[in-house]
Amino acid sequence: HTPQKKNTPNSKKKIHYWMYCVAVLISRYKTKKMCQKNPSTMLGLKLPTDPRWVNIVAKNIDEILTDHAYCEQKAASTAISLIIGYPEYTDLVAEMTLLAQEEMSHFKMVHDRIVERGGHLGRERKDAYVNTLMKFFPKGGSRNDQLIHRLLYAALIEARSCERFRLLSEELEDKKLADFYRKLMISEANHYTMFLKFARQYGVRSVVDQKWQDLLEFEAKIMKDLSKSEQIHG
Repeated sequence: HTPQKKNTPNSKKKIHYWMYCVAVLISRYKTKKMCQKNPSTMLGLKLPTDPRWVNIVAKNIDEILTDHAYCEQKAASTAISLIIGYPEYTDLVAEMTLLAQEEMSHFKMVHDRIVERGGHLGRERKDAYVNTLMKFFPKGGSRNDQLIHRLLYAALIEARSCERFRLLSEELEDKKLADFYRKLMISEANHYTMFLKFARQYGVRSVVDQKWQDLLEFEAKIMKDLSKSEQIHG
């Protein structure tokens, strides 16, 4: 008779850890598949980027890299701001802590590309896309409403970034840079799904989904006047 091994606390922790790892891998696989399909459709975007935008970027790589670097810095700042504003949401704080670190690592990666090209980080430029987008929801309301709105804004910005990174990964002649954006595209898609998940988690699903659709429609109107400058969202 062989005695059965008891599940010790450490063995249970290992099981939970591996279950978590499997869940993460499945999530990333689904996200990668989503990115390989039509990004505008899969991300819910109502209007795809004008493909001619890539031609503008190709002629102004240094400018787009500087703008991209500041986008990563702002994304990290958004994560930190959510931690400060909503510290009681433990799961949100945990994810935003990781996100802030990831976004700053992306900032470094973009900055390294700039230096490799013999340049330096330029001045920050106004982001007309984000500034206009964030006027959609009315100011005020409950604290929870404000959180939902911030999460939906963040989700949409990440979704549009994902769509644009996919264009860059497919159309840029610089294969090293194209591969760089292909990898970042998957990260942006993960961020998009995370923010949207939190919005639905903290709000009434039907209400949140209606707000999301309304915001998507508004964003499409903004995009009609963009895709004309060497900015990630321009």
